[in-house]
Amino acid sequence: MRTNLSSKFKWSMLPVIFALAWPTMLEQLMQTAVQYIDTAMVGSLGTQATAAVGATSTVNWLISSSISALGVGFLSFIAQAYGAGDKAKASRTASQAVLAVLFTGILFTILPLSLSGLVPKWMQVAPAVQQLSSQYFFIIYTPMLPRAASIIFGTMLRAVGDTKTPMRIGIRVNLINIALNFLLIYPTRTVELFSHSFTLPGAGLGVIGAAAASAFAFTVGGIAVTAALWKHPVISPKGQSLKPDVQVLRPCLKVALPNMLQRFGTSLGYVAFAAMINSTGEISTAAHTIANTVESAFYIPGYGMQTAAATLAGNALGAGDRQRMKDLARMITLLEVALMVVSGGLLFIFAPAMMGIFSKNGEVIRLGSTVLRMVAVSEPFYGVSIIIEGMLQGVGKTMTPFVYNIIGMWGIRIVGTFICTQLLGFGLVSAWACMISHNLLLFVLFVIHYLRGKWNPLNKAEA
Repeated sequence: MRTNLSSKFKWSMLPVIFALAWPTMLEQLMQTAVQYIDTAMVGSLGTQATAAVGATSTVNWLISSSISALGVGFLSFIAQAYGAGDKAKASRTASQAVLAVLFTGILFTILPLSLSGLVPKWMQVAPAVQQLSSQYFFIIYTPMLPRAASIIFGTMLRAVGDTKTPMRIGIRVNLINIALNFLLIYPTRTVELFSHSFTLPGAGLGVIGAAAASAFAFTVGGIAVTAALWKHPVISPKGQSLKPDVQVLRPCLKVALPNMLQRFGTSLGYVAFAAMINSTGEISTAAHTIANTVESAFYIPGYGMQTAAATLAGNALGAGDRQRMKDLARMITLLEVALMVVSGGLLFIFAPAMMGIFSKNGEVIRLGSTVLRMVAVSEPFYGVSIIIEGMLQGVGKTMTPFVYNIIGMWGIRIVGTFICTQLLGFGLVSAWACMISHNLLLFVLFVIHYLRGKWNPLNKAEA
């Protein structure tokens, strides 16, 4: 048995995979920890405050994921150039990424700010919460240029195997966010610590303070990632022309556009999904918002491994190493399933305790725990989809994930949720059941695609 396993899985790849994955996992863990702290702090202000912050979160996903999708195009191109040893091409690509940051940063500053008063209404936010939700939305989108830089430049650093720099910057940014939350959300108060009392100053801004803290932290992160890219020995755009380079932009956009359409389409689906949930009442909105926050921590192993899969697949393709590509696919999928089984089990066990961190409302805790335990069972299946999609991104094949995700989102999740919540009058549990059905469909589609071998461009050479 040991011989068979050794021949099938290259255990020597473990150090390389984890060297790329663990910094991304830690970075995402810190981001999730900040989300937890934000949600807990805002949650202490009441259910309306939680709803004000969470009601427009899916619009944030829509915009952020669209920018991330553009970064995937640069990731694929740079990873392949780096794997082929062509550092000059990688550096040229970095200069074009600067143009992408400027374009997306300016565009996604103007649009959200001009529409901030309308977004809560479109999201069917309760009238009592709309004004506060609009103010929160406006503030967090003010620093969109540095946010775009953080997303795209961070992706480029990961494409050449530098996952530690974005991690370090992310940790500093999150610590700043937490510190500012304490100072801006609450009023000046007396705090007891180890039998000593002291006065902690505070602005008492509530939800607005949480938004200001996030905006400042985003700005610091964008500046720091930009500085790190400029100093990088391989992909620094320093000295490169900032004029559009068609030879670089065309292949990058060929990969990025399907991914952008996928993320825009699925994120728009999240918006529709959340709007239908918001229409079912304040309790459902709060439970959904908190459950989403809790669930995000348990996807960290999956998305950390996806980053490693995309980078290593692109490197292997650039080097023309067919065997390494096969070994990577087998090994990283096995690891992903094992990690997601563990994370899903923990989520199932600790769902009520995790919900209780963010809300004292018994109905919110009960409802959120139910949907979290439902989704926990499906996590290993979704993890397989995440890895296969990551490898497809690394080799530049983003059309297939686009088609699969749009079919799943709009054909299963949105239609199903509309029927359940708007026509039949069911609640949050039915909506999350539709979400899980969407994830299981992705698992089936991606596994079939993987088994057919069409995901790997190097299989053509073998044939």
